[in-house]
Amino acid sequence: MADEKKEPWLNLLALTTVILAVCATLATFKGGGHSTRTVLNQSMASDQWAYYQAKGIKGNIYELEALRLKREMELAPRTAVPVLEKSLADVEKKVAKYDGEKAEIQKVARGFEDAKADAQKHGAAFGLAVIFLQIGILLSSIAALLKQKPVYYVGLLVGVVGIVTFINGFYLFLPA
Repeated sequence: MADEKKEPWLNLLALTTVILAVCATLATFKGGGHSTRTVLNQSMASDQWAYYQAKGIKGNIYELEALRLKREMELAPRTAVPVLEKSLADVEKKVAKYDGEKAEIQKVARGFEDAKADAQKHGAAFGLAVIFLQIGILLSSIAALLKQKPVYYVGLLVGVVGIVTFINGFYLFLPA
């Protein structure tokens, strides 16, 4: 049996395949991290919205109490009005307090929602990168088996698209 002479381009093919595999591994890792951030931020936003609803319910109870006190003031004798006015003022302070707390909670919840949306964008870019990189690796493997340079060039082109998409996962410079 004669030893087959190894073609020089096969060394380059092996090196690019390794580079594509490393990038695919890193893209998978980064995509998983962003997926976790998406879930955590969604959970935190849901917690904040539940807290917002609880504050809203408490505020509504005080609003109903304010309406009741106003109605009672209309029907009460003049001597009872100052006591009812003080009670009404206290209740209205609590209504204002809950409205202020709701506004702050809403801001925090929206912050978590924004962080979730950002993590989803990054995760999607990394997921797309993994697809292109895996196809590039597949085509490179086929090229090595068949010793076909054109297949390698197609795999290299797809791999470059995967690497650009992988870099986009960090910076989001490509339109979604």
